[in-house]
Amino acid sequence: MILSWLDRQSAHGFGQMRRRIEILAYPDVQLLDVAGPLQVFASANDGARAAGKTPPYAPVVVAAEPRVVTSSGLALEAERLPAVDAALDTLIVAGGFGVYGACEDAALVDWICERAKAARRVASVCSGAFLLAETGLLDGRRAVTHWHRCEAFRKRYPQVRLEPDPIFVRDGDVWTSAGVTAGIDLALALVEDDLGRATALAVARQLVVFLKRPGGQSQFSTALELQDGEGRFDDLNAWIVAHLDRPLTLSDLADRVGMSVRSFSRHYLAATGRTPARAVEELRLEAARRMLEEGRAIGRIVGRCGFGSEETLRRAFQRRFGVAPQAYRERFSA
Repeated sequence: MILSWLDRQSAHGFGQMRRRIEILAYPDVQLLDVAGPLQVFASANDGARAAGKTPPYAPVVVAAEPRVVTSSGLALEAERLPAVDAALDTLIVAGGFGVYGACEDAALVDWICERAKAARRVASVCSGAFLLAETGLLDGRRAVTHWHRCEAFRKRYPQVRLEPDPIFVRDGDVWTSAGVTAGIDLALALVEDDLGRATALAVARQLVVFLKRPGGQSQFSTALELQDGEGRFDDLNAWIVAHLDRPLTLSDLADRVGMSVRSFSRHYLAATGRTPARAVEELRLEAARRMLEEGRAIGRIVGRCGFGSEETLRRAFQRRFGVAPQAYRERFSA
């Protein structure tokens, strides 16, 4: 068995053997795809040490060569690829611009395929799903990757059941996540699966993550999608988010930007791809979903998000997300 430094500490009296987490890197890998999950597991270890407990993880970066230059230009030191049958808990394949070259590396693809057999679970971050799909590990499974790469992924791997919207997807013992920062959400979900929700939330707070997002949440933020290249209505959209408890009529919004109702409606649709009414509803629903994840009362959400009545919220939420607000809160709140 190949042991990392952390493994050796466990073997010399620091408690039970830690879960070995290998994060695979390669030339032109995305730095945050590696560093984000790595820090989540390191922070879980820090929390355990602070509580006088044995750190649960032995996270390590592995690669074909001991020095890997990421797409940002920062070089990483890595352990060489271990024997395929060495003890392993979790294998995580990072993404990045170098993934296409990595897919052409037959030896690396074979190593992933064989290494996965020793792992309790396998995961990918962002375009790392391409490498997992190259091995056949995703055949017939649900999976996700960065939204910008979905078309290329579908063409290359039609046998994978790609879902373009979620932040991360779990299909049995195989996990895949969307772009870049979603790797942090994925790692937090792995920690929750291992150690419980309270520990995962503690890690999220320690990392000052705004919200521990559930996997079913969309990759897309409504506020971000409403931004156009010129930023003409960015200030208005920020104002809407801050005043969702108001009626927010079309006339109110037009007055806010000093335009006639007709001119505002036309220009807003051209800039954002949405009518003002649809944009307001989507921003209300996004805010309502966040509050449901925080466990807030339905009545409070109705008032704060400007829905007027619980029935209006229920119909809009069901139409947009395919689930009732109460059921969503029961599934995703703490």
